Amino acid sequence: MAVVKITVDNFEEEVVKSDMPVLVDFWASWCGPCQMQGPVVDEAAQELAGKLKVGKLNVDEEGALAQKYNVMSIPTLILFQNGEVAKKEIGFHSLEQIKAMIP
Repeated sequence: MAVVKITVDNFEEEVVKSDMPVLVDFWASWCGPCQMQGPVVDEAAQELAGKLKVGKLNVDEEGALAQKYNVMSIPTLILFQNGEVAKKEIGFHSLEQIKAMIP
């Protein structure tokens, strides 16, 4: 499953109303650890297709959403279930660590 670009315009549809858990990677283009996290998140999207929806949210473009979910450091991974925050992890995470977040 492809990674979805999350914006304020599609957040409700892609995350809140999703019938499966959604992992959102809060990132920025200037962030070194975010650049390392990106390919791992892409790999998680492929390996967990059908069990998990994966999205990326650029905090520079979508600051209001980052603020709403108290994202102070990036990369931050937030797992949403039934439209609510289920888990929140800050910093780089390996594929194994990401898999461990998923119920």
